[in-house]
Amino acid sequence: MGIGLIVGVWVARYLGPEQFGAFNFAIAFVALFGAFVSLGLDSIVVRDIVREPEKKHEILSSAFVLKLCGGCIAFIMAWASIFVIRPADSQAHWLVGIIASGMIFQSLDTIDLWFQSQVQSKYTVLAKNGAFVVLACVKVILILNKAPLTTFAWAALAEIILAGVGLLLFYLKQQTFRMLWHPSLDRSIRLFNSGWPLILSGMLIMIYMKIDQIMLGSMMGDKAVGVYSAATKVSEVWYFIPTVISVSIYPTLIESYHKSEELFYHKLKMIMGYLFWGSLLLGMIITRFSREIVALMYGASYAEASSVLSIHIYSGVVVSMGIVFSQKYILDNTTRVSMIGTALGAIANVLLNLWLIDKYGINGAAISTLVSYIVPTVSLGLLVDKRILTTHIESIYYVLNKENYAKFN
Repeated sequence: MGIGLIVGVWVARYLGPEQFGAFNFAIAFVALFGAFVSLGLDSIVVRDIVREPEKKHEILSSAFVLKLCGGCIAFIMAWASIFVIRPADSQAHWLVGIIASGMIFQSLDTIDLWFQSQVQSKYTVLAKNGAFVVLACVKVILILNKAPLTTFAWAALAEIILAGVGLLLFYLKQQTFRMLWHPSLDRSIRLFNSGWPLILSGMLIMIYMKIDQIMLGSMMGDKAVGVYSAATKVSEVWYFIPTVISVSIYPTLIESYHKSEELFYHKLKMIMGYLFWGSLLLGMIITRFSREIVALMYGASYAEASSVLSIHIYSGVVVSMGIVFSQKYILDNTTRVSMIGTALGAIANVLLNLWLIDKYGINGAAISTLVSYIVPTVSLGLLVDKRILTTHIESIYYVLNKENYAKFN
């Protein structure tokens, strides 16, 4: 994380807001089509390999072919769409074309699913972290040699390819090359039928997460995207903390879920409460020193990013609570409810951006993102299950009550 942040900041300073914005616009634009690469297959493939280990080659090869086809389709859709969105912007055409081609090579991530099924994710970590470190060094070399913007797009593509090759080499140390040679039409159809609803979910999530940058680029230009992206990279770097906590406490939540409802909600509200106050405290500190942080990290050309950072940092409060609460959807087997919330949030994000970017510029995009992150919890709490909303609200003061610490001890 530290290396990524340092190199990312260096790249931003080198490129400047205009070019950095063009680069991030292309990344965000391509991300909208990423759901066609995964096809919602990841958890399904892992499940099927565990259930039918004797069919592992058929499952993996069928998934690989589907992902390869999906990657090709996603590449064509992304590249064709940018010509429609920005017909006269040749730089955007090149950037999107280069970055989007990485989706074809992401089909090699199918190998990661094998490692997951064998509880050997360390090989994925080694392959991807190795590629990341190598390309971080390459980016430094590019900066020192004053390389043009498109070379950084090629570096992003190279990282995907190198990670895929690393996965393949680790796989071949344990298995033969048979994974790619046993696709089954029947298996492919079954996998696709199981995964296609998650394609919509993936698209909604990407719209939810990336539409602010795309709308900023369309309404205010690449420089605005560059300034905005600089701020969000600082505020979003902390999101790994609630993610790690969520993964680590999931077994405990499962255990308490099956013991009693009261115990489950006690633990859920305690964890969410800690994350709320921790994220809020972090937000207040970042807000207080936002100008100094932006000046130190990015320089004077990104000065406007300080106000964006002061707003966007509080998205982490909502995100951290949401990441933990999402475990309840999984345990209740109500992930479709979560998808409805995501859809409502994505719609709110688009509508708010249309209104607030025009009124407040880049700060409007930050406000839109913050408010849209709150929309799923409030709307689902009012329309579907009031406990979704009340659990979030109660967790804020639940953790402050000393009597609650004595419960279940």
